[in-house]
Amino acid sequence: MLGKSIIVMGVCGCGKSTVGSQIAEMIAAKFIDGDDLHPKKNIIKMAKGEPLNDQDRGPWLERIRDAAYSIETKNEVGIIVCSALKKNYRDIIRDGNQNVYFVHLHGDMALILDRMRQRKGHFMKESMVTSQFNTLEDPQLESKVMVVNIDGSQEEVISRAMAALNTAGLLL
Repeated sequence: MLGKSIIVMGVCGCGKSTVGSQIAEMIAAKFIDGDDLHPKKNIIKMAKGEPLNDQDRGPWLERIRDAAYSIETKNEVGIIVCSALKKNYRDIIRDGNQNVYFVHLHGDMALILDRMRQRKGHFMKESMVTSQFNTLEDPQLESKVMVVNIDGSQEEVISRAMAALNTAGLLL
């Protein structure tokens, strides 16, 4: 049996790191924050409020794909948080991996803007929210994708995500 990676995805401010780390703790899975896998030049660019382009994201997505591959081949379960905004980004992560699943934390722009205004000490800037929504390609019709509404408390969102994973048979 192969391990599996669950990619918690969505636009900035949707709660990927919080939800992902909580799920990892609840199911005793490895947790990897995709932000930690960005090359230095990407972090510098985002800190200046500049959105990343596809060329910037390439090496980052390869690192995420490789982390998922490592988890899978070691027969582990891992939660990786990554925006994975475009289908081809998700396809890069899927490439060569058999057991990659996506949990899309979905919310509207007003909710995300409100959350971004409350964040401190993160390199993503509020001005990048529009760019993220413009880039997002809805994954709900792709296989191995669960969509979780983020409206509500952190506990409600985590409960919805756990229910989606359970329904998909990933918590067995």
